Amino acid sequence: MWTRTYLALLLVRVYFAISPSYIHPDENFQGPEVIAGRTFDLPYHQTWEFTSANPVRSSFSLWPVYTLPMLVLKGVGTEIGDGDVPPTVIYYALRLLMFILSFVLEDWAIHELVQSPQRRKFASTLVASSYITWTFQTHTFSNAVETLVVLWSLVLIQRIIEKKQESLLSSAILGSIVTFGVFNRITYLLFVLVPLLYLLPHFFRRPLSLLAFLSAALCITFVAVIADTRFYNPKFSVSDLWSNPTITPWNSLLYNSSKSNLSEHGLHPHYQHLTASLPFLLGPALLLLPTIIEHWRELHVVSAVTGTIFLSAVPHQEPRFLLPVVPMILCSIRLPLSRRHRQVWLAVWAAFNIILGVLMGTYHQGGVIPAQIWLGQQEQAVGSEHFWWRTYSPPLYLAGHSAGNTTDLMGIPFGDLQAKVLGALGECDTPSAMVKVVAPASSLEMDGWEKTADEQGLELEEKWRWRQHLNLDDLDIAEDGILPTVRRVLGRRGLLIWDVKRLCQSDGGPVLAGDW
Repeated sequence: MWTRTYLALLLVRVYFAISPSYIHPDENFQGPEVIAGRTFDLPYHQTWEFTSANPVRSSFSLWPVYTLPMLVLKGVGTEIGDGDVPPTVIYYALRLLMFILSFVLEDWAIHELVQSPQRRKFASTLVASSYITWTFQTHTFSNAVETLVVLWSLVLIQRIIEKKQESLLSSAILGSIVTFGVFNRITYLLFVLVPLLYLLPHFFRRPLSLLAFLSAALCITFVAVIADTRFYNPKFSVSDLWSNPTITPWNSLLYNSSKSNLSEHGLHPHYQHLTASLPFLLGPALLLLPTIIEHWRELHVVSAVTGTIFLSAVPHQEPRFLLPVVPMILCSIRLPLSRRHRQVWLAVWAAFNIILGVLMGTYHQGGVIPAQIWLGQQEQAVGSEHFWWRTYSPPLYLAGHSAGNTTDLMGIPFGDLQAKVLGALGECDTPSAMVKVVAPASSLEMDGWEKTADEQGLELEEKWRWRQHLNLDDLDIAEDGILPTVRRVLGRRGLLIWDVKRLCQSDGGPVLAGDW
């Protein structure tokens, strides 16, 4: 039964891996967007993490996860064609890669960390049934990569401790992984700091293991600094490594040590992770959290508890920062002893993950990726304008070269959106751009504009619709009330693309300006 259940859950993970939901902009803009743009010469947008004077995003940690797979795709494209790879192929190849990494590395790590065969079977199934595994771990988050690196750091630490002999290879691999983890996300250290202390007695008895660990860490650090310095300095020379090296973890540490910097991303109380993040990530599993006391000496329990405590001291807190905690906690909890209570808990657990899985894995901003892909497949005139309103930022590389100019208007007032569109359309006596507006169906203002467009000499025509899209950032409960807001956002779910054209008079009758 457990095997059949696990295999069924594996198919669920595959389904969500290839579903085009959009959980957070960082899953695109912290890596895939930039690397795809540079590798395939596609349009791309660089966030502040890449463009600041002291960049905090390491190209070294992006290389094995994004750059190498894209180079393989480019090589295959060159062998079978002209080297061009459709952006859709790039997107889904990365998502499938994240699924494979999750399936192989995460599940294997759980098998290693949980010693009891009976516990191991239950832990693997419980992790596989979590919506976090289905969604966050199959999206291109640096946090998802961090989860894998944390788990395998713990596996290697456990192996070294249990072996009690000289472990040069394991120590060297651990040193390399620790360096990669730090360059991927500086918060990685908060999860492994205390578990690494467990190695001190072993390193004291086996100094060659310590030497192997430090040598590997230093070598990989040197390679990473070279890679990042070259990435951020087009005119790279060897002297830059001494005069102006780019050390992204250090830059990240300095940036996140400033409360004024963190305030730009949102400040939260220190109990935010305990009262909001963990309930969101674990749901009913949080009720069983006290049962991990039975395994308090195990490395993954130590890592989960200390990591959460350390991250709670940072004033900026988001649920995805605790992604590594999820598999470690689910590996350690015990179900209620009573059969009736166990059945109730399992039913609630299943309902929680199905609801959150469908929400985060299918509907959450689910139309953004398909819309951008659709726009890229249209034959557009040069200079066409696409205005995105009340959505997450669209990845530019997905539209390729043919989709015109993309302008992300975020949540600006509706009047400002109209002004932007009218400015792009121009007047009837001058050639105008082809204009499209991408906006959620829940935006009632677009309905009103469509009905009154002719009064402004305009025509709005719906060209495309994606039903599986929820815009949870469009909740206005304070003004509209709970039920009206829910009816609007859920009942009018979807993402729409409108053609906007100016109606102009000519001797032969009305002419659409966009047809000139």
